[in-house]
Amino acid sequence: GINAEYGGLLRTLLRPRALQSALRPAQVCSVRTFSDEVVNDFYTRHTAKDVTIRRTEDQAEVDKKAYPDIEKLEKFGLYIASILPKYVQDVRITSTKELEILIHPEGIVPVLGMLRDHTNAQFKSLMEITAVDVPAREYRFELVYCLLSHIYNARCIVKTYTDELTPIDSVTALYKSADWGERECWDMYGVYFSGHPDLRRILTDYGFDGHPQRKDFPLTGYTECRYDNELGRVVYEPVEVAQEFRRFELETPWELFPNYRETPEHLLEAARDEIIEEEKKK
Repeated sequence: GINAEYGGLLRTLLRPRALQSALRPAQVCSVRTFSDEVVNDFYTRHTAKDVTIRRTEDQAEVDKKAYPDIEKLEKFGLYIASILPKYVQDVRITSTKELEILIHPEGIVPVLGMLRDHTNAQFKSLMEITAVDVPAREYRFELVYCLLSHIYNARCIVKTYTDELTPIDSVTALYKSADWGERECWDMYGVYFSGHPDLRRILTDYGFDGHPQRKDFPLTGYTECRYDNELGRVVYEPVEVAQEFRRFELETPWELFPNYRETPEHLLEAARDEIIEEEKKK
């Protein structure tokens, strides 16, 4: 019995550490959410008078357990607006019960730094950076930063704006994941990030002309590449469209119910012109 006991102890000591840790009983990890005990003390001392939370009328049907309470999200948004009134311009609740914070371009570093380091926020992960191009606006580019808090199981979206010439401060010092995200926005939209350690194209080829995701970028681009058998390498040439672009009518080409469909005005005018020409010939 003693030999068996010492033998079992010896086998345990000689067992690899990875196997020992795998045989340990699993520990239950609890995920904290926005609770009254954590944040209510701050909200009672800070109130925002200039920011009004706006909800989307048609709320999407989502799992209530997957998202925090919308009332507490509103309180958190008001709290952010009250402590950073210089930069926060609006706060919204999306249809998927996510918090949107609209800020001034100069406040991108202070606001993201506060959301990352604040005890009641701790948005430690920057999931993605993207942009939206609306040429009709004075500031045509809208930048979108998607943040995630693992501790509180919550998401936050920060939006700001800029144009072709105004640079935006880089947040690579706050989030390492912003490196490639900012390079992608520069490559696709031409948004310049000041302070980026290595701002260069990431998706397009060397010497690419323009930014493909801009609305005014031509669909065919400016150059095309092909492999030249004589030169033995890939060559770039101006785009040559083999066939002219056709003008397609917006109306459906499949007349399912022609007897109950009104004839387009331009077809009626063309028919009248043909009748007039035939009468002149006679």
